[in-house]
Amino acid sequence: MSYLEYTVKTTPTGVRKILHLNWPLALLLIAVASVGFLMLYSVAGGSFTPWAEPQMKRFALGFALMLAVAMVPAWFWRNMSGVAYGISILLLLAVEFFGAIGMGAQRWIDLGVFRLQPSELTKITMVMMLAAYYDWLPVRKVSHPVFVLIPVILILLPTWLVLAQPDLGTALLLVIGGGAMMFVAGVHWGYFAAVIAAGVGLVTAVFKSRGTDWQLLKDYQFRRIDTFLDPSNDPLGAGYHITQSKIALGSGGWAGRGFMQGTQSRLNFLPEKHTDFIFTTLAEEFGFIGAVSLLTLYALIIVFCVHSALTNQSRYASLLTLGIATTFFLFFAVNMSMVMGLAPVVGVPLPLVSYGGSAMLVLMVAFGLVQSAHIHRPRGRS
Repeated sequence: MSYLEYTVKTTPTGVRKILHLNWPLALLLIAVASVGFLMLYSVAGGSFTPWAEPQMKRFALGFALMLAVAMVPAWFWRNMSGVAYGISILLLLAVEFFGAIGMGAQRWIDLGVFRLQPSELTKITMVMMLAAYYDWLPVRKVSHPVFVLIPVILILLPTWLVLAQPDLGTALLLVIGGGAMMFVAGVHWGYFAAVIAAGVGLVTAVFKSRGTDWQLLKDYQFRRIDTFLDPSNDPLGAGYHITQSKIALGSGGWAGRGFMQGTQSRLNFLPEKHTDFIFTTLAEEFGFIGAVSLLTLYALIIVFCVHSALTNQSRYASLLTLGIATTFFLFFAVNMSMVMGLAPVVGVPLPLVSYGGSAMLVLMVAFGLVQSAHIHRPRGRS
């Protein structure tokens, strides 16, 4: 019996798919989203509007999408990977010509009912495409220069389009996430050493280009770097966000000020308190214990994803799950580092907690792919 025939024969059907769902992972996602509902209720002054109620509806829709995606066999998503990647590239191109502008950036497509941010979708479709590519490619050819160049192009194309919006944070996530996919696929470490060396050179070039005709970053992006290096230089201007964030983090102490008792958020000292900086609101109200509890939930999600990937006999499903787990890790790691002053402010939301539509729905679809890989993996031979 071939591997494909064996996979089809042992694939669960009907109600059994629900039973084979990775329920611990699903419950962890509900737990993290519930933390988000609680914090959005708090920052609105004890009201479900304008943030908590829409977020609950989006999560309910996202959970339904996750289940729908999970019911479809993983081989179907493998076959659709190229189509999904191509659609995301077309949507990024559409942003360039028809994109809606908000907060000085052109990143959204206005669909009337809601605004779609294609760059969020691209984080997942790129992982799907790379997983399908390395599933097709024989392992002995993974480190061949020609076959290394192809995934590099697949990563750099959407990265270039996202940088043009401009969205430095998402562009960095695409590069790091794509690089992680190449690493777990088995690409030789020498390539990564070369990229790190080139990265050092690029950073040097970026700083030297400031104020010249060939400046590589926007002025506001340089200001973010300056703020990261020394927020006290402009505490009421460019350094205001991170300064207030650190005050909120520090004032929470071990156990926090109490639910809805955070002065920084309640008195509106903390900007973007319902989106990028919502973690600081959590830390102020629930302290170190609350912050570590959320981090533990995130870590458990990663653990269940990695365990599912390592026990899956399908190379595509395994790589897909590891890629989505890595993307999820980068989300919360970059956001938490950003609000604590350990990384520049780049506008990355806290997954499942920050208010937002595109990020929430895309992330739930991504976990639907993880669930699909888990449900449809080959089980005991009969």
